[in-house]
Amino acid sequence: MPIDFWSPSYRAASSDLTVAISPLGLVELADEEFEVHGPRLNRYSAAWAWYLGHHWSYRREMGDNNITMNYVRTMSDFITNFCFGKGIQFKVPEQNQAIIPRLLHEVWDNQNNKHYLLWQMGQLASVTGDCFVKVAYDEPYADGAGVMRAGRIRILPLNPAHCFPEYHPHDRERLLRFKLKYRFWGTSPEGTRQVYTFTEILTDESVQQFVNDELVDSYPNPLGMVPVVHIPNVTITSSPWGQSDIWDVIQLNRELNEKMTEVSDIINYHAAPVTIITGAKASQLERGPKKVWAGLPKDAQVFNLESRGEMAGALEYIQLIKRAMHEITGVPETALGQFQPVSNTSGVALAIQYQPLMNRYQMKKVHFTNGLEKLNEIIIRTAAVFQPELLVYDASQSAMPEADQLTQLDPLDPTTYKTTIHWPEPLPVDALIKLNEAQAKMALGIESKKGALRSLGEEFPNEKMIEIFDELMDDAIDQGALDMVRAQIGQAVMLATGLLPDASGMQTTSAGGANVSSAGNPSSGGPLPGVGGIPPIEEDLINKMTSRAYGARFAQRRVPDEDK
Repeated sequence: MPIDFWSPSYRAASSDLTVAISPLGLVELADEEFEVHGPRLNRYSAAWAWYLGHHWSYRREMGDNNITMNYVRTMSDFITNFCFGKGIQFKVPEQNQAIIPRLLHEVWDNQNNKHYLLWQMGQLASVTGDCFVKVAYDEPYADGAGVMRAGRIRILPLNPAHCFPEYHPHDRERLLRFKLKYRFWGTSPEGTRQVYTFTEILTDESVQQFVNDELVDSYPNPLGMVPVVHIPNVTITSSPWGQSDIWDVIQLNRELNEKMTEVSDIINYHAAPVTIITGAKASQLERGPKKVWAGLPKDAQVFNLESRGEMAGALEYIQLIKRAMHEITGVPETALGQFQPVSNTSGVALAIQYQPLMNRYQMKKVHFTNGLEKLNEIIIRTAAVFQPELLVYDASQSAMPEADQLTQLDPLDPTTYKTTIHWPEPLPVDALIKLNEAQAKMALGIESKKGALRSLGEEFPNEKMIEIFDELMDDAIDQGALDMVRAQIGQAVMLATGLLPDASGMQTTSAGGANVSSAGNPSSGGPLPGVGGIPPIEEDLINKMTSRAYGARFAQRRVPDEDK
């Protein structure tokens, strides 16, 4: 009968190993749950095993290494960093511009770590094919030191192996019931360490929490919806689950490891060659350097065992496997550190060179855009329930609202929860080219300053415009203060000498540059000291320039010991 000898590394993706190292071995599933979700969980565990470097199921003898080239993790991390390394930005309807951008900034950046969350979400989707994200609210509390901690909205990426969603039988986008189930260590009443099973069941109406199948908490769902979003990495038609980035290259990585190990064995074997002696006894020969063997029989032969195999074919086969892994994942070979000449390649040419990777990026962009928009809807709804003050305009956090912008949002208005996702260009962009493009558009009158700021990556253009305006105001006031000092000095020179001061000697460069004011040039006109009248100026502006020019000078004295 034929015998099927499985390769040594194949068991790294089989159940006997993956159950021990994956979340599948930490969850007790009912028969119905395992029948529905078992294949998915086995797929997750195999993918995580390869991502974490568990490519071999056994150790070889001392001195014999298992060569592990973990291109699975390298390519997965590269794709995740390429897609999410520059972050994302949120855009909202114009009427919500004064409130929602700051609300999302507060939740994503201040109450959570936006870039870290995006990396977690991208990694989960890349390895397992599915990303589950839950939104929860932490009530205010006092820590151990008695310091009050404010409540915050949490964005929690979940382990897909702990998630058991139930969709509508006729609508895959409608989540009816969500079960979160995992095991954790705790201390029993007797003081011993014990493993507990935590289960949380979420529906539109209620939230129930169990520990070891015992109900510990139950309360109505204040949001009226399941606060969990499922984002598939790449959609599989007619299936709710996604496809991971690494699943198709696992077999190739296994073959690469085995062939590299075989080549390494050949090199090690011939690095310390076997000496073959025919027609003589080894005891008659003295081993060591600078030894001379003489008196051997006429038919005796002494030689080292040499490799007569062709290594070039094996090395070419290894390169073929590696090239296939790059072609399947879309990661260019030059992207992983291979030397390439530096050139001023244009963005279009670079996008064509990285076209397979850009195609994968576009697929991720489509799926994550839809999921992140749903996630923002849950975040805004959670803020409306638990932190309603975030839906009201705050002058200390946002720019002054324009005429068509609201100062308070209605939680019942569907437009309140509408957001769009903006993805920055993943490929390197020359900032000078972008500036020239924005300048050309503004010169043609087809782009505004706010639009140019958005194209340059500014998330809050209104606040940036106010910052620029405030800086110009400060420069103008500084220039006015300099003009006041210069005028007083000129008057003093005229009183002392009877001569008008030389304009070239009194010229002062404007603090704000030539575009701020022309007051730095005395020849620009204006009344001479003591001649004519000064038009009425706002009193507080005069006071501000006077205090900036002369300031408050207080009496100073040394320390008594230093008066000597």
